[in-house]
Amino acid sequence: MNSTEFWLQLKQEAQLVAQSEPLLSSYLHACVLVHHNIESTLSYMLSDTISDETVSALALREMIDQAYLLSPELVDDAIADVTAVLQRDPAVSACLSVMLYFKGFKAIQIHRLANWLWQHKRRDLALFLQSRNSAVNGVDIHPAARLGKGLMFDHATGIVIGETCVIEDNVSLLQSVTLGGTGNESGDRHPKVRQGVMIGAGAKILGNIEIGEGSKVGAGSVVLSDVPPHVTVVGVPAKVVGKPRCTRPCESMQQNVLEDE
Repeated sequence: MNSTEFWLQLKQEAQLVAQSEPLLSSYLHACVLVHHNIESTLSYMLSDTISDETVSALALREMIDQAYLLSPELVDDAIADVTAVLQRDPAVSACLSVMLYFKGFKAIQIHRLANWLWQHKRRDLALFLQSRNSAVNGVDIHPAARLGKGLMFDHATGIVIGETCVIEDNVSLLQSVTLGGTGNESGDRHPKVRQGVMIGAGAKILGNIEIGEGSKVGAGSVVLSDVPPHVTVVGVPAKVVGKPRCTRPCESMQQNVLEDE
């Protein structure tokens, strides 16, 4: 859906919840109902999340508004991320829930802003956002890491993503995933995760290696070498044990590797 359609749906959901749960009425008005578009809602929510006693939400919101004005694709990517969660998580039935309560979603959007700052040579502020994202959401992503759209960080706690990592569109990560270096490299030293991949909880993927399109990494695995497209790997170190039953494991979210072919 486009941004106008998304905004109208979000506002309608907020109105219904405000009516049915009066205790949340003021919160919903502040986050959604007083705003005039999705950009305004996002900037309010994210600035409120990452502000602290020394860097005010108002100052951060001015920066976020500028980023969304100059790079509207950031908002399109956020909508794609909400849509991904709705499609992949059976526990979710409303855009509003993802926007307000899912720290994985918020962590991705804060990173997008940090990456925008990094690309615009505002690197100290980018690192501040990284630090606040880690402190508040438990997700540590270097501002230089490149993330696609249609991403889902399910539960999200403990996810770590290194500086030269690339995650393409339509990828799902669960909690405690590390996309890191081996500790003795410089330069391009982090994983490249291609489209359609699902990475299970606690998996550690280390080094400048490629996780091929449509592949699946089992929970708790340690991956130290390239993973071919459309295979399932599991173990320490990870080895190919089969093939996913679908071409995009990120969507099916089938985490039982024993059910693969």
